Amino acid sequence: MTGRSSLTARQFVGLLADPGSFDGWDEPVAHPAADPAYRESLARARERTGLDEAVTTGRVLLAGRPVALVASEFGFLGGSIGVTTAERITRAVERATAEGLPLIALPVSGGTRMQEGSAAFLCMLRVTAAVQAHQAAGLPYLTYLRNPTMGGVFASWGTLGHLVLAEPGARLGFLGPRVYEELRGVPLPDGVQSAETLAGRGLVDAVVAPSELRDVLRRLLSLLCDRPAGPPAQGPRTARVRPGSVPGTPAPDGTSLDAPAPDAPAHDAPAPDAWDAVRRSRDPLRPGAREVLRFAAGRPVLLESPAGPHGPERALVRALAEFGGRPAMVVGQQRRTGPHEVPFTAADLRAVRRTAQQAEQLGLPLVTVVDTAGAELSAQAELDGVAVEIAHCLTTLLALRTPVLAVLLGQGSGGGALALLPADRVIAARHAWLAPLPPEGASAIVHRDGEHAAELARAQGIGAYDLAAVGLVDQVIPELPDAAAEPEAFCARVGLAVGAALAELAGVPAADRAARRRLRHRRLGDTVR
Repeated sequence: MTGRSSLTARQFVGLLADPGSFDGWDEPVAHPAADPAYRESLARARERTGLDEAVTTGRVLLAGRPVALVASEFGFLGGSIGVTTAERITRAVERATAEGLPLIALPVSGGTRMQEGSAAFLCMLRVTAAVQAHQAAGLPYLTYLRNPTMGGVFASWGTLGHLVLAEPGARLGFLGPRVYEELRGVPLPDGVQSAETLAGRGLVDAVVAPSELRDVLRRLLSLLCDRPAGPPAQGPRTARVRPGSVPGTPAPDGTSLDAPAPDAPAHDAPAPDAWDAVRRSRDPLRPGAREVLRFAAGRPVLLESPAGPHGPERALVRALAEFGGRPAMVVGQQRRTGPHEVPFTAADLRAVRRTAQQAEQLGLPLVTVVDTAGAELSAQAELDGVAVEIAHCLTTLLALRTPVLAVLLGQGSGGGALALLPADRVIAARHAWLAPLPPEGASAIVHRDGEHAAELARAQGIGAYDLAAVGLVDQVIPELPDAAAEPEAFCARVGLAVGAALAELAGVPAADRAARRRLRHRRLGDTVR
């Protein structure tokens, strides 16, 4: 970690703003009564930076889009937040809310200004309340944490962004290393407070170089602000599936099940053998969540996810992307990174909940992608509370106020898979499956060996068509003959189905959607007749 960000507040504004577009909002400040030493410090800071406070605010155009900016200046008393600093930030947030502008904050700060003590410390609540009101108005709030961002700034408005980005190598944390060592008597371990470490823990959404920040913000704001209008887009020519039903006949809730289009792949083909589906789902060449984003999503912006327990491999993919022109938050399991399958951890489950909460705050639908060999099995996983995190994921998704669409892409083994399945609609690949344990584990329980895995797979009703029969799966995506043999075409079909489902869910009033979700989960497991 370097000492501090190399760019000043004005340089960062110039980096992001269209030339000549900055319209400053700062009004002259009157600092509270100060002792002579503090007054001298303020005077030196003004002379050194050309600013009258540790933050500058205003309106700019970013790629032609009007946005509000709050940019800290570390050269002014370490970017510390005093009463007048907090008031300037608060007024900028309130003005952005009143003018309906997305807000970008660029903090760099040592925290509360110690010369002003508790009065300044309490002002973190003032800024936080303004940010909360801005978000409640449905307006994007994005933060870019510069080096360093510490103390009360990090613990309040710095990390409250709908999306939290960070400068590479930035020191980010609650307590600075000098204070930590003074209070604890030992030095703070190296690397604990780096942007990269926090990103690996799911606490920062992306680490972005300053030179790339303008383009990343442009892409994010385009997805967040340019929402589709008008009637839902025409969906793909695929059908919802209820095995045993006749296409076009009424479903139990009185709606009609669409028949396949004449030129669509056949949907009435026999259900695949369950054990064959399990083996196909484990093919190393089978596309996963990353491939769906690569081949089927529009304008994807990948976000950070937690590192695995045994190395840098990630079992989770997070992104902001669009399907059929509709933006969504995406969180998906990536069962394989390279030659190895990666276990799904408690940290991954916490990241799922964070992504769901971000979707709700932004008013975006959530798309989950299920494809996992199971949650991590280890003593550490038990201590980390993996089972408790599964429970919290279930309740978070069931209560989410925005639409939830689940895609059962391949393996669905155990509670780690179930955690991502509470949804308003579920799409499944033809060879996807869901079971309380992998078939080998079920065989070990029932037969005390693993030799009956195929028999258990066929007996437990784990396949996509079996899951449709008990009310989980609404649509089955064909594999021709296998997703591993046609990854791009298969992912394209998944993307079309996701776009159509999102368009349909967008047309359902929130109260109706909540009622249908409750009824759906009340009936899960009952045979659909």
